[in-house]
Amino acid sequence: MSFWGRVTKRSFDIFFALVGIFLTGWIISIAFIVASVETKSFGLFIQKRVGRDGRLFNIFKIKTMRKIEGIEHTNTTTHDPRITKSGKFFRATKIDELPQFFNVLFGSMSFVGPRPDVEGYADKLQGEDRIILSIRPGITGPASLKYKKEEEILAQQSNPQEYNDKVIWVDKININREYIKTWSFKKDMLYIIKTVIG
Repeated sequence: MSFWGRVTKRSFDIFFALVGIFLTGWIISIAFIVASVETKSFGLFIQKRVGRDGRLFNIFKIKTMRKIEGIEHTNTTTHDPRITKSGKFFRATKIDELPQFFNVLFGSMSFVGPRPDVEGYADKLQGEDRIILSIRPGITGPASLKYKKEEEILAQQSNPQEYNDKVIWVDKININREYIKTWSFKKDMLYIIKTVIG
């Protein structure tokens, strides 16, 4: 990506992050209150993710899960008993993702790019695959669009973790690497439009 490409991308991110916060701030506030009441905890989910150049950052989401004694994880989050009633709605409508406008504004994320992963994936990339770490991770992107029903796909597998690591993750690497090598502002706009219209 050229210098001016980066400038254009970042300028777009800042402007529309501000617009997004202005337009949806009230939704974020209501969702935060509802999540706080239903989970009986701070309504914002904050988790470390791997960002640009492999640096860790805090990603922001509306909390959609409560703590249940004795339940740490399940094979799939689709039928996870920890997901609250409001959480199901927030996930279905993507309201839980709205706080990421602040991630974009602060510069830890972009509107379009590879989705940020937890440690153990992107930070372990080798060779030319590390080009994925050369840009800010995104709220949406070509890989995210292809695997927008990833939870459903994994729920159908006998070993979801293995399928994710050996099939989905490998495919995402190839998609994201190609996205960066052939980046254009026009393509970013198309990815955003496809994300908005579903």
